[in-house]
Amino acid sequence: MIESLQSFQNIFKIPELKRRVLITALLLFAYRVGAHVPTPGIDGHALAQFFDQVQGTLLGMVDLFSGGNLRRLSIFALGIMPYISASIILQLLTVVIPALERLAKEGEAGRKKITQYTRYGTVALSLVQSLGIAIGLESMRSPTGLSIVPYPGWGFRLLTMITLTAGTALIMWLGEQISEKGIGNGISLIIFAGIVVRLPSAITASYTLISTGELKLFVFVAIIAIMVGVTAAVVLMQEGQRKIPVQYAKRVVGRRVYGGQSTHIPLRINTAGVIPVIFASSLILFPATLTRFMPYGWMQGIADALSPGHMPYTFLYMGLIVFFAYFYTAIVFNPVDLADNMKKYGGFIPGVRPGKKTAEYIDHVLTRITLPGALFLAVISVLPDLLIRWFNVPFYFGGTSLLIVVGVALDTVRQMESHLLMRNYEGFLKRSKSRSGSFARS
Repeated sequence: MIESLQSFQNIFKIPELKRRVLITALLLFAYRVGAHVPTPGIDGHALAQFFDQVQGTLLGMVDLFSGGNLRRLSIFALGIMPYISASIILQLLTVVIPALERLAKEGEAGRKKITQYTRYGTVALSLVQSLGIAIGLESMRSPTGLSIVPYPGWGFRLLTMITLTAGTALIMWLGEQISEKGIGNGISLIIFAGIVVRLPSAITASYTLISTGELKLFVFVAIIAIMVGVTAAVVLMQEGQRKIPVQYAKRVVGRRVYGGQSTHIPLRINTAGVIPVIFASSLILFPATLTRFMPYGWMQGIADALSPGHMPYTFLYMGLIVFFAYFYTAIVFNPVDLADNMKKYGGFIPGVRPGKKTAEYIDHVLTRITLPGALFLAVISVLPDLLIRWFNVPFYFGGTSLLIVVGVALDTVRQMESHLLMRNYEGFLKRSKSRSGSFARS
């Protein structure tokens, strides 16, 4: 504990790292301030009542990623979801459109161009989503019959589109500034801040239940123990990897000898990260959200079966997560390109022939290690429903939020540690090495 405190003190001994941490904190504070600026033309009380009724739908998930901004319909109501969606769409299009694939391989210039396209896509998606939200809000009423939009019409719709799109663009800018001038990944830290800000309310709710006797103290202690164990398991799976040994043949160029060293390819158990959970959540919660706007009887039956807490929902949700884990891993990791690059630089896996056989071997290993990672994602994702249903946990723990919080925290600490180690200071993770690096020669 004392050594960890000394490591945190070392942060402020390095002027550059201190400046980056302060800039990050200042920009995150600005984000939280903006989260309390309401969008004009909304009855906030009626909207809060409505959102109490839509937990477990797509709107509830979007509200999670926006840090509760959608519930208040602040200027940041759309959150960073349009940027995430645009990034995923561009990543998928890179695989199927040769021009984008060539652009992605052009290095820094190509990356900047794709980032520019992502910004345009973010603005376009924000305009469409904000228009949909405005039209949807006009037809919604709170459970007590109050109209959420007292004065509907195109004036309200255009104002909402401009306000929410500008808010998303500002969040995107804040995230890019954090990534460039701060510490950590800016977009991830903004999502992280939106999730963590709910922690005080969860603690207050727990204390209230314990005080009134609705939640037994020993049950609460058992829940805390489960939370610590699950968090440790998430860290283990996020950091887990299979190292494939690689040997490089010696090459003589003039009077110099190149190569001859041994290295490894780090294949992560959870290559896809939290993306499979996001895809699966969006897909399975779509029917429940659709029935809010088209209340047909047969659709209501499907929505009830696919609601959290029901067996069809649980099994279908887990199956979709496993499917998307393999699907997204196949998109972001190409064994054929990796094998070709290894062959180009004279690298080979001991006992495996270069070229096609190497690609097949890497694909076989990746397929096997992805299964436990995908199953773990599925179990963690249904954990909140089980805790709430069986233990009456007064807060949402697990699932997408836990995966994001742990992943972002590890990445941020790892970046701080790299700054400390460059200046001969002890890092936070003394016995571990950074596992985020990719195969250097690919």
